[in-house]
Amino acid sequence: MTIRIVIGLDGTETGERALNFAKDLASKISECELIAVYVIEWSPFTFQTAEENAQRHKRREEEIALATTRIVEPAVASLQVDGFTSTGLVRHGDVAETLNNITGELGGSQLIVGRASSDGFAKRIFGSSTQNLVMHADVPVTVVG
Repeated sequence: MTIRIVIGLDGTETGERALNFAKDLASKISECELIAVYVIEWSPFTFQTAEENAQRHKRREEEIALATTRIVEPAVASLQVDGFTSTGLVRHGDVAETLNNITGELGGSQLIVGRASSDGFAKRIFGSSTQNLVMHADVPVTVVG
């Protein structure tokens, strides 16, 4: 049976550490697939005109292409060079909710993410994506510092 591990990437050094931790863990599992995921924070609750919505859709597609090229493809290539079976995804949405949903959709058994690196007023009020994920995920979450 193949074990699937989802790695939440954020384009930072903590995301790189999460990727390296996932490699180390996967090296200890005989059949393992690593899924590198980048979620672009996106709220569906913006009210706009039809023209603004068309521009927003175009912007979404551009963001997906950019994140795929700059973050996900290099991560997947790194995993494959090291001999791991891997794929990558980019999606829009709430980071914690989307990572949890992707893990469920793909039959993942664990999530690996980097520790939130930014502080500030919004984090103190709303919490970080990592905190929300740890509190609400349907599978074990490993947070790498």
